[in-house]
Amino acid sequence: MAGRMKILKVVYLIMPAAIVLAFVMDPPSAILGETSRIIYFHVPIAWVSVLAFVFSGIASSIYLADKKNRFSGLEDKAHASAAIGIVFCILTVITGSMWAKLSWGSFWNWDPRETSIVVLLLVYFAYFSLHAALEHNGNRGRICSSYLIFAMTMMPLFVFIIPRIYPSLHPETIINANRTIHLDNEMRITLLISVAAFTMLYFYLLDLMNRLSGLEKRAE
Repeated sequence: MAGRMKILKVVYLIMPAAIVLAFVMDPPSAILGETSRIIYFHVPIAWVSVLAFVFSGIASSIYLADKKNRFSGLEDKAHASAAIGIVFCILTVITGSMWAKLSWGSFWNWDPRETSIVVLLLVYFAYFSLHAALEHNGNRGRICSSYLIFAMTMMPLFVFIIPRIYPSLHPETIINANRTIHLDNEMRITLLISVAAFTMLYFYLLDLMNRLSGLEKRAE
């Protein structure tokens, strides 16, 4: 309980600080102008979706390897993390579409990065369909865990590899092919604070969903 309260307090402190820095304290980028402020939300949200998908895959791997049932609730934790991941992935698409409208004049351009993220969403939508379809199947945990491991191994392909193989409209404003950072110190600090805030929010949401899952099982 004390750990949960600490996480919540950190979220309450860091998230407002990130919002104030993003909209009030930091000046707009010299090149991107006011649209640069979307970076402080789009990038952390995208990071959380990747983190959530990786966690769900790792938890699923441990669940399958745990023959003696030493770790309880891993299947539910993996499912909860995948649910958080898909919500944040949708938010990534929404914030990215806002960027696209402001920068390229259209919310959607079927850019390689936009297309690959749609495919990734379909991969995880398929997981939730599979999870629901196997509700009364005794092997649902093992089947769904195997699928989440597969999805985790596919995720880097759609997030990091394919968008860089083909020419893309998506800007590499943070780290480019030359491994150079284009953010000044103020923007870098604000981005790091925002990433920390959304990361702590992810862990709080994951803990909250795990607690709700435990209460539902007790009620049943």
